[in-house]
Amino acid sequence: MMLKHSEYMHWAKTRSRATYNLATSGVGSFPLRELAFDPAELEINGDNKYGYPPLKQAIAERAGIDADCVVLAAGTSFANYLAMATVLEPGDEVIIEEPAYGLLADAARYIGAEVKGFRRREEDGWTLDAAEVRRAVSPKTRLIVVTNLHNPTGVQASEAALQETADVARSAGARLLLDEVYLDAIYEDTPRTAFHLGAEVIVTNSLTKVYGLSGLRCGWILAEPDLARRMWQLNNLFAATAVHPGELLSVAAFRQLDAIRERARRVVEADRKVLEAFLDGQDGVSAVRTRFGTTAFLRLHKGNAGGFLDRLRERYETSAVPGRFFGMPEYFRIGMGVDSAMFAEGLRRIGLALAEPH
Repeated sequence: MMLKHSEYMHWAKTRSRATYNLATSGVGSFPLRELAFDPAELEINGDNKYGYPPLKQAIAERAGIDADCVVLAAGTSFANYLAMATVLEPGDEVIIEEPAYGLLADAARYIGAEVKGFRRREEDGWTLDAAEVRRAVSPKTRLIVVTNLHNPTGVQASEAALQETADVARSAGARLLLDEVYLDAIYEDTPRTAFHLGAEVIVTNSLTKVYGLSGLRCGWILAEPDLARRMWQLNNLFAATAVHPGELLSVAAFRQLDAIRERARRVVEADRKVLEAFLDGQDGVSAVRTRFGTTAFLRLHKGNAGGFLDRLRERYETSAVPGRFFGMPEYFRIGMGVDSAMFAEGLRRIGLALAEPH
């Protein structure tokens, strides 16, 4: 039976909030009052039948590509779905990393694809290993799906591993879909998009996780021009035009994107220092340490993680994302970059819950 829901998104909308909310995945919201734009320039409608040209150009210039390769979408999740739905047919095989962000597999299954996994292993630092991808592909494989930075662990894939994975896709007659929504959380020597690795590469991204601009719903797909045109045509089934005021505000955001990112960076880096100290003093949980990203994936060493998270929420008013949504039930994900005082107190309460007798 075709999957017609997302258990994770339902949980996120109904169960993730708490006084000390560590179940976040991106930075805190950027306030509209700090966005430099002229309200008099906002209009309800504009020339945006196949994407507002100034917004497409802003994305293209930042990526170093032609605007004909840019497809606009309502956030990264819809960008991922639109990309998958364009290149897949029911029965096609999709290879997705494990652990994986649940919505990626959910979208592929909704389309009717057969989902297989390849492992990213904790003992290897959750790194992307193209040899694992190569072992997983088959003659039915039409798409390989990877996140970079990796969701949920925040681990960066090397350019060599990405290039080798793109080569595997090309050899198999498949495409590589790279979700780069966390890539700009690499604040120093930020890598360029992997779209440059080859024509078989499709990239998705948005102004959500790293910039705190999720309400603008400014997402996009990078694809070679013929495929991009096919995506625009498929999108006609879902939307006549986008919300034009959001496009105008997104263009304004691109003009000051580096400053917006730096504002969030201070909070993320402060939270990471607190997390490092917390992990140094704990033997009940562990995590692969990363320099960048807004998420960390913690392993619970004893007991049942689901029961632990229920107790954490009920007794300590603190939430984190259950690892079962990533296919790893003994883990949980926490988020950085929203509020440092809240984050520190949430970690303290996790420590109190860990200290309880099992």
